[in-house]
Order: sequence, then C-alpha cells, then structure tokens
Amino acid sequence: MRYMVIIKANKDSEAGKLPSMELLNEMGKFNAELVEKGIMVDGGGLRSSAEGKRVVFDDEKRSVVDGPFAETKELIAGYWILELPSIEEAVEWVKRVPNTDGGHSEIEIRRLGELSDFEEYMTPEMQEQERALGERLAEQQQRPTAFGQ
Repeated sequence: MRYMVIIKANKDSEAGKLPSMELLNEMGKFNAELVEKGIMVDGGGLRSSAEGKRVVFDDEKRSVVDGPFAETKELIAGYWILELPSIEEAVEWVKRVPNTDGGHSEIEIRRLGELSDFEEYMTPEMQEQERALGERLAEQQQRPTAFGQ
C-alpha cells in the first residue's frame, strides 16, 4: 500500500526560512535510508504559499486566488510517498523523522486510493483506461526527481 506523508507548514516554512544545515543533513540521511530500504516512492518540499495560487470551483465558474494563504495550519510544506504494508509501519517510520530544529510540527499520514478501491463502481472500459494511464505514468517515471533537478 502507498501512503502520502504530509508535512504541515508552519510560520517559518511559510516565511521561506530554510531548515538548519543540521536538519538538512539529518533529513538527507533519513531519505537515503527510505530509498535504500525501497520504501520511498517520491518526496519533495513545497515553496511558500506566497508563490502559489488556488483555483476555486463554483458550479461552472472558476476563479483564481493568489497566495499567500492565511490558514498556515492547513498548508503543506512537503511530502513523501511511501510504500509499506500497513499504516502502522508508516507511523513507525514517521516517528523517526528528524526534528533537530525543535519546535512544534505535525505530519499527517494518509493512504493513497488504489484502482482496486474504485473498480466495483467503474465500467470495464473505465478500468482499462485507468490501467493504461497507470502504465503510461510508470513509463514517464524515468524523469529527474525533485532532488536530482
């Protein structure tokens, strides 16, 4: 099963303040361990919401709201996609995330929906289309990662 590990933003991340060199070093080691164990599928950090936009849907109308966004506690600063057998294992890995800069932070763990979760609601044509898209995405994964750009 795949899990999205969501690193919540805080006032420092929203202000564009970078973590300490110590934390960056420890996070690098942690990421390396996740990769070596075959757990990490993807991951990255997000820039401040000041550089972002939201598209708001209201029936057929679309509007765009420029960042920054006020509710910092609802924003995301980064993420990992981890592949693990259970959410309990994901929790154990997340408990090991370095926090050398101290302070309060939150990390949320959510299971990603899989095609099998929706198959009973999909026609065979829809299922085949989703499988084909999944194969195409897998082929495209041969792109540079966020860390390798």
